[in-house]
Amino acid sequence: MHTAHELSLRTYGPSHGSHAHDHFQVLIGLDGVLEIEVEGRGAGIGAGEAQVVAPGNRHDFEARGEGSVCLVLDTTHAPWARCAERAPAGAPQLHALARYLVQCIKQPQHAALALQYGPALLLEAWRPAASSSMTDTRRRRIDWQALAAWARTRWHEPLTVSDLAEVACLSPSQFAQRCREEQGVSAMQWLRGLRLSHARELRMDGMGVAETARRTGYRSPSALTAALRRRGI
Repeated sequence: MHTAHELSLRTYGPSHGSHAHDHFQVLIGLDGVLEIEVEGRGAGIGAGEAQVVAPGNRHDFEARGEGSVCLVLDTTHAPWARCAERAPAGAPQLHALARYLVQCIKQPQHAALALQYGPALLLEAWRPAASSSMTDTRRRRIDWQALAAWARTRWHEPLTVSDLAEVACLSPSQFAQRCREEQGVSAMQWLRGLRLSHARELRMDGMGVAETARRTGYRSPSALTAALRRRGI
């Protein structure tokens, strides 16, 4: 899968309105407080706090007073889907790394290295904090909402159980078992249902059959129509 990263230092002020991305956005607070609302849920990102915004989630930012400064990672790297929405409290290694990367970004001779290695280092720094209380990897929490958001941006790809398992940080067999236990269907049935639900949403919004089929990865408008009929839609 194609992966792209952008690492930057950003200063936030008044809101510019809600929006959504087709990639993950990782925000690590450095100075001030950034008020953020994601899918109607509000929170604040202060210095030493961090949050992941999943693909497709509508969100809005606002910082009052002198503004807020954050290190921001925009990335399509799938494993971010298995990270908690908020970084756990007390993750000093994550924030120490963020401040180090900021210093690298400010120095032209080190900026390229920060972009090359920074995203992977941030992911590794986040994961131990998020999973320190996990002693049984088989019971690793699956964020089904984040996984669904990730899949909805990739209908153009031939997604497999292995792809889903990689994002969830499980083996394919473990993921398949957990899907049956927690969703009540096989992994591929869950994926097909998600694709069809997205197609139904687009049709209800007035989108034509051909464009809906293209956006949701159906091979033809007739294939989409047949799938909708089988579901009685």
